[in-house]
Amino acid sequence: MDDENERAARAKKGSPFLNTAQAAFYIGLSQRTLEKMRLTGAGPKFRKHGRYVRYHIDELDEWSKGRPQAANSDDGGRS
Repeated sequence: MDDENERAARAKKGSPFLNTAQAAFYIGLSQRTLEKMRLTGAGPKFRKHGRYVRYHIDELDEWSKGRPQAANSDDGGRS
C-alpha cells in the first residue's frame, strides 16, 4: 500500500490523472469496489485514455465531497 500511496503522491505532483488502483487508494476504497462502481455508474467520473481508465484527482475530490454522511450513519442502522 505504501507503494500505491507514493505513486498517487507523485501523480498528484505531476499528472492529475490516476489509474484505478491509485484512485481507489486515494479515496479509500478497494480497487474492486471502484471497478464495480464504474460499471454501475455510481462511482466518480472517469476517462478512457485509449484502453486505460483514468480518474482526475479534482473529480475524485468533488465526488467524495458530494457524498456526506450523517454523523451516526456508520452504526449500520442499529440503535
